[in-house]
Amino acid sequence: MEKPKVLFVAQEMIPYLPESQMGTICRYLPQSTQERGKEIRTFMPRFGSINERRNQLHEVIRLSGMNLIISDNDHPLIIKVASIQQARMQIYFIDNDDYFLRKYTVNDKNDKPFPDNDERAIFFSRGVLETVKKLGWAPDIVHCHGWMTSLIPIYIKKAFKDNPLFSDTKVIFSVYEDDFTESLSHDFAKKIKLEGITNKDLVHYQNPTYPNIVKAAIDFSDAIFLGSLNINPEVKKYLDNTDKLKIGFLPDNNYVEVYNEYYDSLVKQKTE
Repeated sequence: MEKPKVLFVAQEMIPYLPESQMGTICRYLPQSTQERGKEIRTFMPRFGSINERRNQLHEVIRLSGMNLIISDNDHPLIIKVASIQQARMQIYFIDNDDYFLRKYTVNDKNDKPFPDNDERAIFFSRGVLETVKKLGWAPDIVHCHGWMTSLIPIYIKKAFKDNPLFSDTKVIFSVYEDDFTESLSHDFAKKIKLEGITNKDLVHYQNPTYPNIVKAAIDFSDAIFLGSLNINPEVKKYLDNTDKLKIGFLPDNNYVEVYNEYYDSLVKQKTE
């Protein structure tokens, strides 16, 4: 029997970025999932603050070379990889000089959000899915962590739904305490749109605040996990009124067993 395949898409991960709740979960959850007999792939943005030499990142030439068009502009997709030796785990990095060649992650040195964060999120999400296509690797489950991954659910469920690699994929979105206050660009909905995505699907993106883009991720996901104890109150209220499966915040390492049990239940549903 084939091993179940789980794709982790992470906005943050230690040791590549400073320690955080999200970064810690995204480091140890994939490892524990792999140790439980599943096949995994893990992706994150190659933020400019990540030291390539120290972390031994190198470009994967066979996966790089594609261009993604965003707002009528071509942006080269560069794929890099590094290994966490003690975990026997590879991490794929989505890179592009226009979007990620800067010293900071989502905010500048004055703690102001980068004005192109919308396009960076689009590029990252599409870059992950295009790379998975190039790998020819069909994930049973995609688990997204952080608002920058919030477009993965709509892309899988709408734009990529007819691709055999994703046609039966279950999507989980983890909500964290990663709010931002400024809205993304006013034409975010227009930039997101791909074939298969209707105007009705984009209703939350017309006003791209943090709560609204997370609400959209909730709508297009199969289950929602809470990765932080305190989440945006508007998002919490929305979650309270949805019938999506929810797993509340789990302290310490309790999430490892609970999450993997749920992965197992999803894979079992697919085989029945």
